[in-house]
Amino acid sequence: MTDYNAPRSTGNVRKKANRQKTAAQKVLSANQGHKARKRFGQNFLHDSNIINKIVRAINPKQGQNLVEIGPGMGAITEPVLEAAGALNVVEIDRDLIPRLRTQFFNFPNFKVYEGDALQYDFTQLIDKDAENPAPLRIIGNLPYNISTPLIFHLLSYTEEKLVQDMHFMLQKEVVDRLAAGAGTSDYGRLGIMAQYWCRVEPLFIVGPGAFNPPPKVDSAIVRLVPHDTLPFPTKNITILQNVVRQAFSMRRKTLRNTLKSMITAENIDSLGIDSSLRPERLTLAEYVKIADFVNDNPLEPSPDRGSRATEET
Repeated sequence: MTDYNAPRSTGNVRKKANRQKTAAQKVLSANQGHKARKRFGQNFLHDSNIINKIVRAINPKQGQNLVEIGPGMGAITEPVLEAAGALNVVEIDRDLIPRLRTQFFNFPNFKVYEGDALQYDFTQLIDKDAENPAPLRIIGNLPYNISTPLIFHLLSYTEEKLVQDMHFMLQKEVVDRLAAGAGTSDYGRLGIMAQYWCRVEPLFIVGPGAFNPPPKVDSAIVRLVPHDTLPFPTKNITILQNVVRQAFSMRRKTLRNTLKSMITAENIDSLGIDSSLRPERLTLAEYVKIADFVNDNPLEPSPDRGSRATEET
C-alpha cells in the first residue's frame, strides 16, 4: 500500500515536451467548453500522473461489475473502460451526459444513468438472474458537499454483501475521519460506522493542482473493503447507529449525559466502560457493547429525562 504520509502529489510534475498525449488528456481536451458547476461540487481531475496512479490502485479487470459515480469529464472513465471493457456511470449533470455518451460510443458496455447518487438504487446494477452475480466495485471523485451522506448511503449496500470494494477521491479531512481511531480528534460517527462495515485504507494525498478548478483543500484517495466477517457484529444495527449518533450529538459531554435517554450511567459502568468518558474515547467494540445492552434492556422513556436531554442539545 502506498504510504499515506509520503509527500503529496501536487499535479505540477513537468511533462516532456514531446510526450504523446494520453487518452485521458485527449478526452479532457475535447471537453474544454464545459464549466465546472459549484452546485454539483465539480472539480475535474486533469493530471495524467494522478489519473494513472488512481487507476493502478483500482486495478480494474475484465468481467468485474464497475460503477463510477460522477464521471465528470471522463478522466478516470476512459482508462477504466479500456482495462475492464465495461462500466456503468451515474451522473447528475445533464450537460455532461451526452458528452460522455459521445466520447465512449465505441464501448458497447458503457452505460450512463442520469440521477443523484444519493438517491440512486445501486442494486439495479446487480445481475440478479446470474448464478454468481458480480459484486459492485464502486469508484468516484465524490463532491465534497455530499461526500459524507453519500458514503453512508453506499455503506448500506455492504450489509447485503453487494459490494466488493470502493475507491474514492475525497477531501483529505473526510479520509482522516474515515480512518481515525478512538481517542483522536478526527474520530466520530463517520469513522465508526465505516469501520464497522469495512476495512479503511487511506492510499495517497492529491494536491489542489491536480484539479480544474483547484479546490482550496487537499484531497486523498481511500479504499474501503467490506469485511468478510464483521469483527464486532451487533445485534441491531439500527440501535448501534442511534447510539453512535446520539453520543456524538454532544461531543464535548460525557457518555452519562449524551446517552442518558438510552442507558443509565450505572449500566454503562457495569459493562466495564467508564461513563465519565467523552464519546471519542470509546472503541467500536465498546459502542457495540452498549448498543447490544440497549437492545436487550430498552430504557423506559420518562418526560423528565426527555426534557433534560432537550435542554442540553
